[in-house]
Parts: sequence; C-alpha cells; structure tokens
Amino acid sequence: MNKLLSWRNLALASVLTGALGGSFWIGQVSAENQPQMRASLEYLRLARNELRTATPDKGGYRKAALRSIDSAIDQVQKGITFDNRDGSRRR
Repeated sequence: MNKLLSWRNLALASVLTGALGGSFWIGQVSAENQPQMRASLEYLRLARNELRTATPDKGGYRKAALRSIDSAIDQVQKGITFDNRDGSRRR
C-alpha cells in the first residue's frame, strides 16, 4: 500500500507541477485525442478523491490542496478546449 501511495504522491506532484506551471507537452498528437491532458485529468481526479476521503484535520492544508486540484482540473479542461478549438491552425 505504501508503494501505491508513494506512486500516487509522485504522480500528483508531477501533474500539479505541469498543470500549474503550464508546461504540458502535447507533441504530435492531434488536438482531439490529447492523451497526456486526459491522463492528467484522470490523475487529478484520483488525487482529489484520495484527499476527499482523508481525515479532515490537516490544519487547512487538505482543503487548500483540494482547491488547488480543482483549479488544476479547471485549467487542464480549459487547455483541452482551447487546443480543440485552436488546434486546427497548427496542422
């Protein structure tokens, strides 16, 4: 179980760093597919669910983390929408 939690922590940190820093690499993937962005959404949603089930007494940090994840989810979704709308110019 600890290995799974460590993996999730690493995945969460990687995703949040990319989402909040705006440094997602899409590469040669078409705008409609966006597997990295969609995978990021999945990891963020998994992290949000884990935080929601954690005990609430964390000095406010759990709530702050949930707000950050919700913001990251929103930003990734907006990035997907933008790329789908604007992606045709790059092809």
